[in-house]
Amino acid sequence: MPPTTPSELRHVRIQATGPTARLEVDGHDIADQVASYQLQHTAGQPPELLLLLRPTADPVWEGAARVVVGADPDPGPAAAAFLAALDPAETERAVLDRHDLQDGGPHEFVRALLLQLTEWALGKRQPGELEKVAG
Repeated sequence: MPPTTPSELRHVRIQATGPTARLEVDGHDIADQVASYQLQHTAGQPPELLLLLRPTADPVWEGAARVVVGADPDPGPAAAAFLAALDPAETERAVLDRHDLQDGGPHEFVRALLLQLTEWALGKRQPGELEKVAG
């Protein structure tokens, strides 16, 4: 891609289809080089596209970029808030009702509890939501 100056805008096309997207910059498909992207648009300003590259991306990129340096947030406070919000009785009932997680093996209840909490944290099943029965 030719160099970009801050005053120069690039043609960008994003075609998102479910969990995947086609990303083009100046007609060049770059989706296979991008791990994630963020599109931000403030009224009166040109849109800003932030591309987070895959480790396998082409090492040669040219153009102007805004550089942001930061660290991943500490997950501890979010995990603590999530656990503190749970009702102990409802959590116990949910785990005991999950027959698909009970196999009679060592530490069965704790393994089932951790899997249940993981599903809730990922939004796969909400507290109080019953397991769907096939048939």
